[in-house]
Amino acid sequence: MALFSSFCLVLIISVFIGSTSGARTPHLDGELANGHFEIAPKPSNLKKTIIIGKNSLPNWEIRGLVEYISGGPQPGGFFYAVPRGKHAVKLGNEASISQYLKLIPGSVYSLTFGATRTCAQDEVLRVSVPGQSADLSIQTLYSSNGGDTYAWAFKALSKVVKATFHNPGIQENPHCGPLLDAVAIKEILPLSYIGGNLVKNGGFEVGPHVFKNFSTGILIPPKILDLNSPLPGWIVESLKPIKYIDRKHFTVPSGFAAVELVAGRESAIAQIIRTVTNRFYNLTFSVGDSKNGCHGSMMVQAFAGKETLQVPYSSTGQGGYKVASFRFKAISYRTRITFFSAYYHTKLHDYGQMCGPVLDDVRVFPVKQ
Repeated sequence: MALFSSFCLVLIISVFIGSTSGARTPHLDGELANGHFEIAPKPSNLKKTIIIGKNSLPNWEIRGLVEYISGGPQPGGFFYAVPRGKHAVKLGNEASISQYLKLIPGSVYSLTFGATRTCAQDEVLRVSVPGQSADLSIQTLYSSNGGDTYAWAFKALSKVVKATFHNPGIQENPHCGPLLDAVAIKEILPLSYIGGNLVKNGGFEVGPHVFKNFSTGILIPPKILDLNSPLPGWIVESLKPIKYIDRKHFTVPSGFAAVELVAGRESAIAQIIRTVTNRFYNLTFSVGDSKNGCHGSMMVQAFAGKETLQVPYSSTGQGGYKVASFRFKAISYRTRITFFSAYYHTKLHDYGQMCGPVLDDVRVFPVKQ
């Protein structure tokens, strides 16, 4: 009987720990229905590339000039890269596509989508759900092969949510506009502290959905564009995004994922942690490259309290990392830790593709004075 009671106690404790650690599996983590747009409209609903009819694109609702595109050379000398499949949709002036999603009210979700501009004009993609929206500039190309991928997070306010991708621009050429070639969704689970580390999600293991068949990393927008970050625990404090990378497609120091600081001082990442005033702490982290051809003399700068550390890293673009650490004294019950790349970088054989040092394994723990 005593043995049975002990077993029950252990079981209850295990369930409690699991329920408070965010260990459950996200109930959504995959493509939307026809998220790769490979299910085509009926030929009778196409006028060349233009989709005719509000519900003619399977699983989507369209409005305005929406085109169904096959990747490759286009009339007029254009070339549309569709790296995740054969087909995509292009949003003309004031055009949009929408899909209704069944979600858990109060939960946070992240949309992952491949998007790129098609003309030289400044193009914007508006992503929205009822009560929440962001205008993402896609003028800057971070991947010259058309593989730019973005993530945007939101909190579900009802059981059924209408997610919309909209081109708010009015260009001289009505056929210009953002090209969407894949859309997925993932529930972002609540975080917990792990192993005494005061930094939540310090290994960047919790993040947006990653496409399996192709990835150049996922751009995480600044906080001013997304209050519900796809990278929970962290704040993108700048005007430019940072890039979320995974082990399947890149080299990361440890675990499944890391972040790449792709825009120099214009893409800073930070977290505010709980500390005890006048107590000393140690901050450790890994700096490296993702084996993506990013090369040169890199420098990551880290800040905590009144202390700062510059960590040089010489990259040949072949992977690798080093561990850095420094001690700081907390001057408040909240301490902001911040990281950014001191320099700008491009790939060795592709100067049109921005890149930078990789950051991973961020840890903060108290130490004796």
